[in-house]
Amino acid sequence: MGRVVLGVAVGVAAVACAVAGVVVGRRVRSRKKWKKVVGVLKELEESCETSVGRLRQVVDAMAVEMHAGLASEGGSKLKMLLTFVDRLPTGGEIGTYYALDLGSVNIRMLRVQLGGRRSSIMSKDVELQAIPGHLMTSTSEDLFDFIGSALKQFVEKDENGSEFASVRTRELGFTFSFPVKQTSINSGTLIKWTKGLHIENMVGREVVECLQAGLIRNGLEMQVAVLVNDTVGTLALEHYHDADTVAAVIIGTGTNACYLERSDAIIKCQGLLTTSGGMVVNMEWGNFWSSHLPRTSYDIDLDAESPNPNDQGFEKMISGLYLGDIVRRVILRMSHESDIFGPVSSRLLVPFVLRTPHVTQMHEDDSPDLKEVARILREILEIQEVPLKVRKLVARICDVVTRRAARLVSAGIVGILKKIGRDGTGGITGGRGSSRSDVKMRRTVVAVEGTLYTSYMMFREYIHEALNEILGEEIAQHVILKVSEEGSGIGAALLAASYSSYSVDTVQLL
Repeated sequence: MGRVVLGVAVGVAAVACAVAGVVVGRRVRSRKKWKKVVGVLKELEESCETSVGRLRQVVDAMAVEMHAGLASEGGSKLKMLLTFVDRLPTGGEIGTYYALDLGSVNIRMLRVQLGGRRSSIMSKDVELQAIPGHLMTSTSEDLFDFIGSALKQFVEKDENGSEFASVRTRELGFTFSFPVKQTSINSGTLIKWTKGLHIENMVGREVVECLQAGLIRNGLEMQVAVLVNDTVGTLALEHYHDADTVAAVIIGTGTNACYLERSDAIIKCQGLLTTSGGMVVNMEWGNFWSSHLPRTSYDIDLDAESPNPNDQGFEKMISGLYLGDIVRRVILRMSHESDIFGPVSSRLLVPFVLRTPHVTQMHEDDSPDLKEVARILREILEIQEVPLKVRKLVARICDVVTRRAARLVSAGIVGILKKIGRDGTGGITGGRGSSRSDVKMRRTVVAVEGTLYTSYMMFREYIHEALNEILGEEIAQHVILKVSEEGSGIGAALLAASYSSYSVDTVQLL
């Protein structure tokens, strides 16, 4: 009997040892798996590092590239396009003006009544209308016939006609947010379509002529006074409200910037004369590139797989279209390295399935158990319940990617300020009057439009944090980032007023 008991005891001990061995083995393997994903995170953090020193290198590179782009065509990846806007709204504009915003699958029409006192927009009417699908790939005549008809209905809906019937022709600001080679304040040829529009007989044609013909065919008496993009409209709107506004940045799905430059600094157009001595320059800064930018393997892969490789490098690191996909790629890499997310979800293989609004929600999830992170992993990526520490890991990925983007935006903004001598150093002037280091810092306003800045609070905080670090608090206090809304519409109407063929004195509100 004793031998039986002993045998049983030995057997139990053996089983216990085996179970313990399995448990210990699992723990060891679990630690190894966790160590792998932590290694991936650490590598990401190091690759995305944006120290103040590095950001200042980006600032210098931006200013130098701006100078090169102004010196010669093709001298820089920054196109530095002339907009022919040599004066901005002053606040003294009077009258009723129209705006047409064509930048996506919709058209936006506005009527703005101005009262002649700064910040006195007496009234505005706005109407949005979707472009029918078949017109997206039709002919320019069909597209602008539709636009002309929509504008005519918009004009006739509420206008009593008295101001225009007896005094003047209606004037329109046309916001056209597609690549255009501009030749004057109200003319330019289309380089290519983006955002779903593809009308072959329009490429290379004069954009305003096509619109003007559509208005005439619809019997609408309206003159296109200005052709602008959304960035220039944003600058115009904020300058109308605040004369210290010198630049505008769009940071949403895409990104761009423009600013007010001295005419004599635009070397590639020698002899350029403007009434104000300055001109708004459209940087097309999404294409900025520098070896100082903190590029990761995920950025390289995203760029290589995009429809436009080696193009828009800055945009692919900072704009809303791409941030979500960078986060997706990091999670996918971790899923391949370890099974902490379970079996690799097929959804993780779908480009752009994770969008920046999802990143915002996960990043700003302040619930104790990160419920939003769990929900988005489950609903968007089809990754079922994961431990809290894994959810925290995902939130950290969002933070690293977002922080890098926001701090690079700050460096870009300071690069503009450095170029025009508004960063407290005198900057790179490029024209007559060499760089000065004794320039007194003036109040400087930069208009910012786009959902990344207006709706993503952490993104905004990181931008301001970096501005203080780069400039120093003493100088940064003079730089104001001001939220702008509807610049692409109202700003275009204001520019139409600025470039009206009717003087302010002869236009009266009836």
